[in-house]
Amino acid sequence: MKEIGHWINGKVVSGTSGRFADVFNPATGEVQARVALASKAELDAATADAAAAQVKWGATNPQRRARVMMEMVRLLNRDMDKLAEALSSEHGKTIPDAKGDIQRGLEVIEFCIGAPHLLKGEFTDSAGPGIDMYSMRQPIGVAAGITPFNFPAMIPMWKMGPALACGNAFILKPSERAPTVPMMLAALMQEAGLPDGVLQVINGDKESVDAILDNPMISGIGFVGSTPIAEYIYGRGCSNGKRVQCFGGAKNHMIIMPDADLDQAADALVGAGYGAAGERCMAISVALPVGQKTADALIEKLIPRIEKLKVGPYTAGNDVDYGPVVTAAAKANILKLVESGVAQGAKLVVDGRDFHLQGYEDGFFVGPHLFDHVTTDMDIYKKEIFGPVLSTVRCETYEQALGYAMDHEYGNGTAIYTRDGDTARDFANRINVGMIGINVPIPVPLAYHTFGGWKKSSFGDLNQHGPDSFRFYTRTKTITSRWPSGIKEGAALNFKQMD
Repeated sequence: MKEIGHWINGKVVSGTSGRFADVFNPATGEVQARVALASKAELDAATADAAAAQVKWGATNPQRRARVMMEMVRLLNRDMDKLAEALSSEHGKTIPDAKGDIQRGLEVIEFCIGAPHLLKGEFTDSAGPGIDMYSMRQPIGVAAGITPFNFPAMIPMWKMGPALACGNAFILKPSERAPTVPMMLAALMQEAGLPDGVLQVINGDKESVDAILDNPMISGIGFVGSTPIAEYIYGRGCSNGKRVQCFGGAKNHMIIMPDADLDQAADALVGAGYGAAGERCMAISVALPVGQKTADALIEKLIPRIEKLKVGPYTAGNDVDYGPVVTAAAKANILKLVESGVAQGAKLVVDGRDFHLQGYEDGFFVGPHLFDHVTTDMDIYKKEIFGPVLSTVRCETYEQALGYAMDHEYGNGTAIYTRDGDTARDFANRINVGMIGINVPIPVPLAYHTFGGWKKSSFGDLNQHGPDSFRFYTRTKTITSRWPSGIKEGAALNFKQMD
């Protein structure tokens, strides 16, 4: 059976801990590989090597670092099909969805080509008599990324790209459920010209995570995953004096106004709710139609669209709309929440509980589900399901719908469908959510803007990609400089005035 080790100092190495995790093919339920789980000692040794390699890399001028990013973009395009195949085989998402995963990561690498501009400091000439002041942005040293299973290419690139472009070394701890693509990305970075040791990929579990949190050589940590783990990582990392950004769970709402194009809204809900089997932090999982007439018409349009969805393995090509969820445990949790919705009184108008796929009976497939008449006290409303389940909460007014979205503990993304500009503008201004879509169902910003939620969806002051990422992975140093030319002032014991 295939064994996946770690990427250390520019090559694949076997694990030495003696511990492994199974890597499944979600379509068949079969174990297709074993991935090594690093010990604290392995993580610490890799970090020490990264710290040593960072010194020369950090001293490399930003333009040369940007050329590595430029070459990485070329290599990602060259190997797109190979990467997508590997990604789909471990995650289960369709090939087109896998390519979208890679493309969104690639776009952040493209943004990082602008590192020379993004790392420029500021300068003030003659801030005082013969005095100049200037600032510079310098790397924090060694940074780490702890990334999730649902985007095995995109999120590692969101983390490693800016960190490396800023001159840091980077420790990547990807999800042990989908480790192959992160290892492939490391090999491509080396081919692109990244020096050995600057990027290390450590596969592991909680032991590796805790080692990252406690290692004194690691100065910054980025995480994407569930909110409980985000809170844990943020608290422990900050208490150890590290700079930490953590992105947690989501429960994204879409308001559908009476004046909306309901065909457009229904298509958007199906794509945003069921794409990638709902395993997206930006998936729309709650529909908020305003008015009973709007709700009735929306449900009528949704049912046939959802019932026509094709569920199957990625190997079926374009005949599949979405694939399996990642593990048997994920499937069991989704179906448990569906049962809770039925028990608590929601109306299950599309029932996917009995979905079976001939020839793939042991796969982790979940049929599509649509709930109507959901209330805010139900578990299917309160919890992130992370599966192909859409809940409809009927609202009497826009203010009620807005209140539901604002009162939820998560604040990652949200959307509104309307033809009215005043309503859209009011929604964008008032909603307490980080990413907003106006007639856009999954409002993921492009790479040159920043990505991040509010409330319990995000912990830390700076977001992912965009200019915020360069701020996160650098420290600002400010210099006040004077070159005396015959100036004699004597000792000054008071706080010096520049003017």
